[in-house]
Amino acid sequence: MPLDQSFIGRAYPPSPPYEVGREKIREFATAVGATSPVHHDPEAARAAGYKDVIAPPTFAVIVSLKANDVLVEDPELGLDYSRVVHGDQTFTHTRPITAGDRLVVELHVDGITSRMGNDMLNLRAEVSTDEGEHVCTGRCTLVVRGEDA
Repeated sequence: MPLDQSFIGRAYPPSPPYEVGREKIREFATAVGATSPVHHDPEAARAAGYKDVIAPPTFAVIVSLKANDVLVEDPELGLDYSRVVHGDQTFTHTRPITAGDRLVVELHVDGITSRMGNDMLNLRAEVSTDEGEHVCTGRCTLVVRGEDA
């Protein structure tokens, strides 16, 4: 069943705040092989001009994926998540994510297209602090495999 095209242009209210913990940043940095001291050592981060450890750029996927759940779980869209593969992901940062940030995400449906029996859902996640400071923009494409794919 094709996705509901009326979702194009839809924006969802900001997500509940996600508090970025220093240890979460360290764990994520270790998992992705980011060895810079600014991801692990608060003193090194402060010496580099940051208020605390900073997250590797892809850490934003944690909060943006949580925001995607609102859309994925919306029955009106007609999305069968068992048929979804992650097609693409990019992040454009205004500033690094830092331990102590309280992040909220506003999710936007920028497009829904069909190609060769598959639907492609283009999403944009605007990540800001709960005080309104923009941190980054995440864009992703979810591919919903068609019945015959």
